[in-house]
Amino acid sequence: MATDASLTELALAAGAGDQRALEDFVRGSQRDIWRFVAHLASPSEADDLTQETYLRAIPALARFAAQSSARTWLLSIARRVVVDHIRRSYRRPRLTDGVDWEAAADRRATRGDRAGFEDIVELNILLDGIDIDRREALVLTGILGMTYEEAARVCGCPIGTVRSRVARGREDLLGRSRRGEDRRFDSA
Repeated sequence: MATDASLTELALAAGAGDQRALEDFVRGSQRDIWRFVAHLASPSEADDLTQETYLRAIPALARFAAQSSARTWLLSIARRVVVDHIRRSYRRPRLTDGVDWEAAADRRATRGDRAGFEDIVELNILLDGIDIDRREALVLTGILGMTYEEAARVCGCPIGTVRSRVARGREDLLGRSRRGEDRRFDSA
């Protein structure tokens, strides 16, 4: 995984037209972006949402001024992509309420990432039903390892709000765990 500083350097070079830096920037940030959108939306939609994130970010690299790290900047774009996706999906009629976990697992397995997918499924089972703002704060800080300050920049809210969302999200997870809601597939 690339450091924030190296990703920022790559983003600046890519914005100046360096094709190799662009490739390294995408390669160095792709996993975090995929994990973030998979947790906020679903694993079955993560590939498309990750691609949409880069489709928005790459043309904007020339305007990237490094006022925050490139990782934070890119996660902010990913967040907006997920929000836009959720808004669009509420306007469309749904064909199904569930996620096709089997198809998503098959897609990830063909890329040799089966274990990573299983981890994401387990985390999504735990995170399912938690308020989207709390889930987002938990994913940014607990899974992607961002500081509260970085998460606040991604979310566009004060640090105290992120702290509150993380704390309440943890309470929600503990409450669900005590009630056994994370074991809904054991009875199948």
